[in-house]
Amino acid sequence: MNFAHGKFAVAAMLLMLCAGPAAPADALPPVRIGMIEGMSGQFANAGEAVQRNLQWSIERVNARGGVKLLGGARRLELVAYDSKGNTDEALMMLRSLTDDGVPFVAQGNSSAVAGALVAAIEKHNARMPQRRVLYLNYSAVDPVLTNERCSFWHFRFDAHAGMRMSALTDAMKADRQIRRVYIIGQDYSFGREVSRLGRQQLAVKRPDIEIVGDELHPIGRVKDFAPYISKIIASSADAVLTGNWGNDLTLLVKSARDAGMAARFYTFYGNGLGAPAAMGLAGVDRVLAVAEWHPNVGGAESDAFVEAFRRRYPEPRYDYQHLRMNVMVEMLVAAIEKAGTTEAAAVAKALEGMRFNNGFHEATMRAEDHQLIQPLYVSVMEKAGDVGVRFDNEGSGYGFRTMLRLKPEETALPSSCRMNRSLAEAPR
Repeated sequence: MNFAHGKFAVAAMLLMLCAGPAAPADALPPVRIGMIEGMSGQFANAGEAVQRNLQWSIERVNARGGVKLLGGARRLELVAYDSKGNTDEALMMLRSLTDDGVPFVAQGNSSAVAGALVAAIEKHNARMPQRRVLYLNYSAVDPVLTNERCSFWHFRFDAHAGMRMSALTDAMKADRQIRRVYIIGQDYSFGREVSRLGRQQLAVKRPDIEIVGDELHPIGRVKDFAPYISKIIASSADAVLTGNWGNDLTLLVKSARDAGMAARFYTFYGNGLGAPAAMGLAGVDRVLAVAEWHPNVGGAESDAFVEAFRRRYPEPRYDYQHLRMNVMVEMLVAAIEKAGTTEAAAVAKALEGMRFNNGFHEATMRAEDHQLIQPLYVSVMEKAGDVGVRFDNEGSGYGFRTMLRLKPEETALPSSCRMNRSLAEAPR
C-alpha cells in the first residue's frame, strides 16, 4: 500500500520501537467498526453483501497483524447493527453503537438513512465530545452529502450520483442508437436525484434524446414490476436509466426479461445481487453498470484480489465484491496508524488528503468535502469466457466487460461544501 503518512507517523513508529516489546493483537481490546444496515427485510441481501465484504477486508488486516498502535497492535472487529432498512431503526442502532463505545460507523445502503445519520452524529459529537464517532459511507451516493450537507464527521468512499451519472451519460452519448430514454427509480432522495441528474446531463450531452418516461415507485414495496415494464415497452424506449438497487433492481430486470423487452438498461448497480442471473442471455450487450471497479478490470493484481475473495466465499450466491469497501477499511487503518489513536477528529484529519494505491486502483480522499476521487468504469454484460470476461458474476455464467474507463481526475466534480472545521478541535 502506498499511503502518505507524514512526519507524525514516523515519530509514532519511533516511539513504538523505543517502547519495547508490544503486546500481541489478541491481548488488547479490538478496534471496532459498527455497521448499521438492513440485515432483515426487503434489502437484507444488500446488507449481507456489505457484511461479507467488510468482514473479508477486516480479516485481511488482522492476518497481517492488525492495527499498529502504541502499546501494541489491535485487531479490527466488525459489529453489525440491524436497521431493518428503516431510518428510525438506524437512528436507534446509532444510539446502541455509541452506548457500546464503538468509534466508527459504517453505512451506505440508503442516502435517506445516511442523511439522518450525519445529522444525528453531529449532534452526538457536540454533546459527547469525549465519545465522538466517525462516519464511513461506502455507498450512499446522494451528492448533497459531500456538498451542501457535508460534515467533518462524514467520509464517502463511493462516487456520488453525479459522478456515476456523468460516466453513464458519457457511455450513452457514444451510443448513437439511443433515441428514446425511460427513467425509472425508487421514490426517495437518491431516486429523485438520479432522475434530475439524468435529465440534466442528457440535455447537455445528447439533446437529441427524448425522455419518454420519468417514473418513481415506492422503495422496497413493489412485488411485481410488470405494469412498469408494460409502460416502458409502450413508450418505445430503446434505453432505460435507473438507479435501482437491491431487490428493486432484481425484480425490475426479471420483469423486463419475462416481457422480452429489448431496451438497454443503463444502471448504477446492474452487475450483482441477482441482476445478471435474472436477465440471463437477454442481458448480454444490454445491461450496463457503473462502478469504481469490477472483476474483469484485468491485470494480475486485480485478478488475485477477485480470486482471494472467492476462496473466502466460494458459494456463487455470495459473489458480490466491492473494492470500495476494501479501500475504506485499508484507508481507515492507515489513518488510525497515522494519527496514533482511534479518536474521531484525529482520524478524520489523517484521512483528509490521504492517497491509496494497491497496485491496480488509485484514489485520493479530497480534503475539502471528504469525497473519494477514484476511477470509474462503465461495463456491459457478456457471456463469461468472451474476450475481456474472465470472471462471471454470482455463478450466472455472465460477467461484465469494460466499455469505458475514466481516470480519477476525469471523475472529479466541483463541490459546494462549506465544512465547519472548528469541530476538529480536541475535546475538552
